[in-house]
Amino acid sequence: MTDWSRLHHAYGTAEDVPGLLDAVGPDAQESGWDKLWSRLCHQGTVYSASYAALPPLTEMARQWSAADRRMPLYLAGSIVASTDQPYGDEDPQVTYASQMSDLVQLTEEALQDPGLADDPTNYVDLLGTLLSFEGVEIWGEQLDGLNDEEYEVPCPSCSAENFIVFGKYGFFSTTDSMYMEPSTTARQVPLRPQAPAALDGLAERLYSRALADDHPDIARKLTYVFGDAQCAECDAVFSVEEAIVARWG
Repeated sequence: MTDWSRLHHAYGTAEDVPGLLDAVGPDAQESGWDKLWSRLCHQGTVYSASYAALPPLTEMARQWSAADRRMPLYLAGSIVASTDQPYGDEDPQVTYASQMSDLVQLTEEALQDPGLADDPTNYVDLLGTLLSFEGVEIWGEQLDGLNDEEYEVPCPSCSAENFIVFGKYGFFSTTDSMYMEPSTTARQVPLRPQAPAALDGLAERLYSRALADDHPDIARKLTYVFGDAQCAECDAVFSVEEAIVARWG
């Protein structure tokens, strides 16, 4: 049995965690989820109680249907993906290897939910969560840039902050954070997507999966995320993927 009184979260002793876990349901709007998240993964920081919560979160996900288990998967995924561990250097992939295996399977089942066909946001979030449980660094946390339809990264040549935009506002790089305003006159340089046939490794896997799961728009966005951009300040051409990895790696 876990002695929660000996563990800590963002606000102190973790004695309140079991009660909060018992009280939440599948509804993402329940206030209990905010309380759990703020305690166990506060602004991306994890604590001793965070990892201790992985077994009960796994069991919760196991007991709920594929469509209902997203919240425990998301919280567990954020805990596992976090590299902000000011109170230790525990590796959940080692300490909780059994849970990681179960969480991969539970997430795979959740990704088969037919309701995701019209819900690309949760599809991307679940895909990123899957990567976290598989131990894929950086992308477990950063894949949600596909939902935001932008990444902000520094140019590797001049360090100018570039917004890599791919979605309803177009497909370009710019240094203007207000690029979505019709009145903007800032320079916008077209992105250079990677040809699908040239994708390999993680990029090819994610692209092929998005197509197979009937999310062609996400697949198209991935060709820009794993393609090249031209700095809107100095014109240097750089890999978007490498810039993302450099910023959050």
